[in-house]
Amino acid sequence: MKTMKKIRNDELEPEIVDWPVYMRRAIDLAGNAINTSSNPRVGCVLVTNQEIVGEGWHVAMGEDHAEVMALKLAGDRARSSIAFVSLEPCSHTGRTGPCSDALIAAGVSQVVIASIDPNPEVAGSGVAKLIEAGIPVTQLSDFDSLSRAVTPGYFKRREQGIPYVRCKLAMSLDGRTALANGESKWISGRESRSDVQRLRAASGAVITGIGTVLADDPSLNVRIGDLKLAPEEIARNELSLSKQPLRVILDSQLRTPGTAKILNLPGEVKIFSIQPPDAVKNPAPNVEYLQAAGGGKRVSLHSMLESLASDFGCTEVLVEAGATLSAAFIQAGLVDELIIYIAPKLLGSDARSLLNIAGIESMSDSLDFEITDLRQIDRDIRVVLKPI
Repeated sequence: MKTMKKIRNDELEPEIVDWPVYMRRAIDLAGNAINTSSNPRVGCVLVTNQEIVGEGWHVAMGEDHAEVMALKLAGDRARSSIAFVSLEPCSHTGRTGPCSDALIAAGVSQVVIASIDPNPEVAGSGVAKLIEAGIPVTQLSDFDSLSRAVTPGYFKRREQGIPYVRCKLAMSLDGRTALANGESKWISGRESRSDVQRLRAASGAVITGIGTVLADDPSLNVRIGDLKLAPEEIARNELSLSKQPLRVILDSQLRTPGTAKILNLPGEVKIFSIQPPDAVKNPAPNVEYLQAAGGGKRVSLHSMLESLASDFGCTEVLVEAGATLSAAFIQAGLVDELIIYIAPKLLGSDARSLLNIAGIESMSDSLDFEITDLRQIDRDIRVVLKPI
């Protein structure tokens, strides 16, 4: 029986040397979707005689998958085309039918993928179905990391059982987040705050702690007017933007007041506590109270993330919390990306520090990060870091 062929870019024969161009396009198309949770972001390009005859991407969960969108656009021109897909075509029926079946029915000549789907319901069965139908499948292995990077939460949820975690912080040049009296609005500028809106929109959940709720009374919602997206970008993400991400509060002793803004805005709120749900005296109507697994006096961060992944389908989450909870996520090794907005201001030594991390007594104990992106946003600097 024939099997899938794996090729590196430096192994491509002259007649297929342009394949990386089309795969790069498929991955770029996948990035058109702001939020497809709990599904992956996927792009597809159909090519006949070095001409793109159809393109597509997965818009939102429950909508057409990338392959189906591309096939609809191509129509009869899809027959005998080569399908470039950023992720293995699915082989099971969920809210939509199997994409492998759609490609077979359309009569494509071969399929080129970047990554194997880590979903146990697929995980190579999509490739096998195509090969059984007489359609050769090739993996461009050099694009596997790019495919993963465009939808990191999907891979992490499937492979590790928890979402991809981004932690957002804002600070002054001297590493301070608020004055000694607690005043913090606004350290970062308007453009940086708009960028944070984009991070929220991409997330299945926005997580904060009870300390931040009591001190700042944040909304933590997505405000489309503040996203500053082009009209066409809003149009193609209309479905995902119509739903607010979950707002999650870690509140060990159930101290969240009923008047908190976070409870009184459209969208669902989840409060994780070490107390049982029946301990809530006056439950808010749009709030689900959840008892976190594990012992201790604080909510288990790992158990909470497991619940967000398994019970609510979250693939990417954003932590917007204070110095203590943010530090707890980092020290627990649960942060995949640390995103820091640095404002060109000095707040002085009396101001509050960025993170409450104690006990580091030597350089060998320091927490090291790699800078993966650095850019200026109006007057601020945004640094994206990953732990080493």
